Amino acid sequence: MSGTTKVKLLEGALRTLTEQGIAGTSARTVAATAGVNQALVFYYFGSVEELLAAACRYGAEQRVARYRERLDGIGSLGELLAFGREMHEEEKAAGYVAVLGQLLAGAQTHPRLAPATVAGLDLWIVEIERVLTRVLAATPLGEFADAGGLARAVSASFVGIELYEGVDAEGAGTALAALDQLASLLAALDDLGPVAQRAVRHALRRASRP
Repeated sequence: MSGTTKVKLLEGALRTLTEQGIAGTSARTVAATAGVNQALVFYYFGSVEELLAAACRYGAEQRVARYRERLDGIGSLGELLAFGREMHEEEKAAGYVAVLGQLLAGAQTHPRLAPATVAGLDLWIVEIERVLTRVLAATPLGEFADAGGLARAVSASFVGIELYEGVDAEGAGTALAALDQLASLLAALDDLGPVAQRAVRHALRRASRP
């Protein structure tokens, strides 16, 4: 029973963040959403901040597990960008990117949320870095690109576009369209023959010299 109650509180916290934002999230509102007594927030987690930290980790674990099989099947940078566009729409509809945005905002004034938010993002970063390392290895970019840094940039952009969309939907759409164009360019790079790919590698080596 205690396990079920804790899960109810974790899911209630995520739903409350989605619907009411960080400012509207309290022991009372989370408990009401979860359908339990608000004293159980403190019994199981000690504080609302600790509940939100646990909910962040829980939510990230659930979402990453949902996509892991699809991520494992990605074979090119173009496929990864196309997947990112599709996942953005799914996560926006589910409200989970908004949750990350709210936690990032809350971490500015609630320091204990920061490590948990970072840990949640790191679960995504690990998966994306794994895919980037695999697909970049087969391209001229493999020996030059920092897969870890790119994975962090992708994750930050994923959250940033969601927040940007709230104030400028057209601008966010333009940003996503630019990613589609980038996918086309990367697909063209993948289609280059071995001689052309060697020429690209040579040019990149020259450009990367101090």
